[in-house]
Amino acid sequence: MNHAGTQAISASRLILRPFVPQDAAPAFRNWCNDEMVTRFLTWQPHSNEDETRSVIQSWIESYHDPASYQWAIELRSICEPIGSISVVSIDEQVKAMEIGYCLGRAWWHGGLMTEALAAVVGFLFSHTDVNRICAKHDTGNPRSGHVMKACGLTYEGTLRQAALCNTGLSDVSIYSILRKEWEAGMSD
Repeated sequence: MNHAGTQAISASRLILRPFVPQDAAPAFRNWCNDEMVTRFLTWQPHSNEDETRSVIQSWIESYHDPASYQWAIELRSICEPIGSISVVSIDEQVKAMEIGYCLGRAWWHGGLMTEALAAVVGFLFSHTDVNRICAKHDTGNPRSGHVMKACGLTYEGTLRQAALCNTGLSDVSIYSILRKEWEAGMSD
């Protein structure tokens, strides 16, 4: 697969950009320490800013790899990150990528994650040769599925007891979009 790496992406209210060390404090404050944000995720809320700093440093070190995609979701109006969005897995053979994301609770229900996901999907189809992009969510978090649907992803089904998150063993719904579907949507 051809890869483009984590590049800045401009959206209406957001800038998606590589993380920098200075993001540790706002990341910890805005989402990494919140058990409501991590409720349906696979990682525990961070107990201190040093933990967040360490995770961000590992992401920064991964940026040398063009197959690394890890964006800070920066809200233009406050000039600090309020969440993250990334490619969490890549299947080189079938040219597929899976996207994962999280957003600080103070910014839920405002369409910001839809804006971020749409921007990343557009970037990946425009700058790489990916053929399939998918995303999954715990069925206990249906609003995440609404985000996926709003970005043109199609519901494929629910995998029963297929994931372990902070709520325990859970069912997972999967959505996807193919290159040809995205391209057809661009010409509408």
